[in-house]
Amino acid sequence: MNEVLKFLTDNPVFYIATVDGDVPKVRPFGFVMEYEGKLCFCTNNQKDVYKQLKANPNVEISTTSKTGEWLRLKGKVVFNTSKQSKQAALEAAPALSKMYSVDDSIFEIFYIENAEATFRDFNGGFRTIQF
Repeated sequence: MNEVLKFLTDNPVFYIATVDGDVPKVRPFGFVMEYEGKLCFCTNNQKDVYKQLKANPNVEISTTSKTGEWLRLKGKVVFNTSKQSKQAALEAAPALSKMYSVDDSIFEIFYIENAEATFRDFNGGFRTIQF
């Protein structure tokens, strides 16, 4: 998990793919943290991405490094929203406090269960880790 966290923080714009019915939806995200041994992300429960994740928790995340290596991370989303997880997110990324607080009802924290991360490069190399 630590290698995936480092790759995502080193490449801070990554893309999360969800499904809306039978239509794929992809959007940029930029927040990730480790919390209670899990790789966690956040969103707003008023957004379509939240509704899509609740309806179908299967997700895939992808990003590319400046050196041409890329990551594909897949698994099932589990929401783990609590005051403690919100506080951890606000401490990890203070800029989030412009949008959220620990007491609001729209700030959601989630992690990926049964995660599988595959790192690939343009030379055909790859390695997969599960966590």
